[in-house]
Amino acid sequence: MTGPDFTHLIRLSDDTGLYEHAEGPLPRIEHGYCLDDVARGLVVLCREPEPATELAALAEHYLAFVAYAQAEDGRFHNRLGPDRRWRDEPGLGDWWGRALWGLGTAAARSPVPAVRLAALECFERAAHHRPPSVRTMAFAALGAAEVLAADPLHTSAAALLGDITSYIGGPRPGADWPWPENRLFYANAVLPEALIAAGDLLGSDEVRDGGLRLLDWLLTAESTDFHLSPVSPAGWYLGEPRPAFDQQPVEAAAMADACARAYRVTADPRWLAGVRCSIAWFNGDNDRSALMHDVRTGGGYDGLTPNGPNINQGAESTLALLSTLQHLRTLQESTG
Repeated sequence: MTGPDFTHLIRLSDDTGLYEHAEGPLPRIEHGYCLDDVARGLVVLCREPEPATELAALAEHYLAFVAYAQAEDGRFHNRLGPDRRWRDEPGLGDWWGRALWGLGTAAARSPVPAVRLAALECFERAAHHRPPSVRTMAFAALGAAEVLAADPLHTSAAALLGDITSYIGGPRPGADWPWPENRLFYANAVLPEALIAAGDLLGSDEVRDGGLRLLDWLLTAESTDFHLSPVSPAGWYLGEPRPAFDQQPVEAAAMADACARAYRVTADPRWLAGVRCSIAWFNGDNDRSALMHDVRTGGGYDGLTPNGPNINQGAESTLALLSTLQHLRTLQESTG
C-alpha cells in the first residue's frame, strides 16, 4: 500500500465542509455535515508536511467550518444541514474534543501563518472548558499537546493537557484488566496516547509510563493471530466472545496514532509493530481477510462486518484510512 490518496476526501468536500455520509463513493448530500468529521479532516490535512495547493485550500475551508461552528463561549455545534443551518445547540460532546484536536494541530503545523493564528484563537476560546466525557477530554488533550509542543509556555494548553490524568487515571492493579474503564468502547487508544503525550510534554515519567503500559495491554487485547482485531463500539470485556463486529476503521487509526507517538517518545522499535498492524488491517490483514479501502477511489470502507466490508465510503472511514497511511512515514524514517 502506498501513501495517502486524497482523491476521495476531495470528492466528499465542497466550499462549506465535508459531507458526513456516502453511498458507495458518492456523497450523501442530504445528510449534510458534522464538525466531528471536519475537525478530523483538519488534523489529517495539517499533518501533511508539504501539502499540495488544493489540500492547503481545503484545510482553510475546514478551519472556516470549525470557526463557524464555535459559539462565543467556546462550545461547538456539531451538525450542519445541507441548507447550511445548524441542527443542534452548541455543546461539549466528542465534537468539541475533536475540534480542539483539529485546532491545535492547525495552530502548530499549518504552513500558513494566518491559519495558525486563527486556529490558536479558536483553541484558546474553548480550552477553559472541561467536558464530562473522558474520550472527549482525551481528543482535546491531543490538540493541547500539539499547541504545547509548538509553544512550551502556552498556559491554557498545559493546563488542559495536565488535567487528562484526573480523567483517565493510571493502570489498574492486576495484570488481567489494567484498563481504567470496565469495558473497552471506541477510539480506545486515544486514552493511552493522551497520557503518553501528557507525561512526555509535562515531564512526568509516571504518567508517560502508565500510558505506555495501557497501550501495550490494549495492543495485545485488540490483536489475534498476529493481526489487529479491534473491538466494536458495543465494547468488550474479558471472557466475552471475540472478535466483535462491526469493526470500525477509526479503531485502527487510533491505534496507529498511539503507537506512532509511543515510538517517537521512546524510540523503542516494538511500537512500530502496532503501526504496521494498523496499516495492514486496511490492507486485508484482519478477521475477514478483506481489503478495507477502494484502490480506485481512495476511499476507506465504513466498517468490517461478519460478511466482509461495508463498501460505503464516508468521511470518518476515509479519514481513518488517510491518517493511518500517514504513518507510513514513521516506518520509512525508522528504517532510513
